[in-house]
Amino acid sequence: MLSTMRSGVRRHSALLLFILGAVLLTPLSQAQQLQTKFGCNMTRDEDGEKVIYGDTGEFKLDGERIEALRWESALYRPTHGFECSIDTSDDPQAEVEQDGDKSNWRITLKDPVAARHQRGYDFYNHGMNCSIRLQRDGDKLHVIPSCPALCGSRGNFTELSVDLKTGECSYK
Repeated sequence: MLSTMRSGVRRHSALLLFILGAVLLTPLSQAQQLQTKFGCNMTRDEDGEKVIYGDTGEFKLDGERIEALRWESALYRPTHGFECSIDTSDDPQAEVEQDGDKSNWRITLKDPVAARHQRGYDFYNHGMNCSIRLQRDGDKLHVIPSCPALCGSRGNFTELSVDLKTGECSYK
């Protein structure tokens, strides 16, 4: 009888630990999810020249798992334009870091050189690295790129912030 009671207590203790673990982990896993689509544009004067920025994208991340990733970033001048793009075919990988209520992701490419050559960018060398930081601060998502590998003759993607509720964008 005593062994039956001990077995029941162990079973209940294990169940309580499982439930407690699920309760404690649920907010953390929900905080590490990101699902957004955005479309941004801005025209500004740079040294007397009209410059148009245009960005569209989708980020759908669940922790370190990338479910969808697409970002096209363009910069147009009166005589020419440049663009950068990244999507799941570039073999991105994500790292996630929790900082209190904030979730931060760092997206890199498994093989930036192969991704650059797949896009036909072998004539300009702006670097072979690619890192895009996504910093979520409440309803704001800050998108901070350092990814010249996928930008052809342009130096990098455009840094921007997106309001996740309204879709409003601001450029840096």
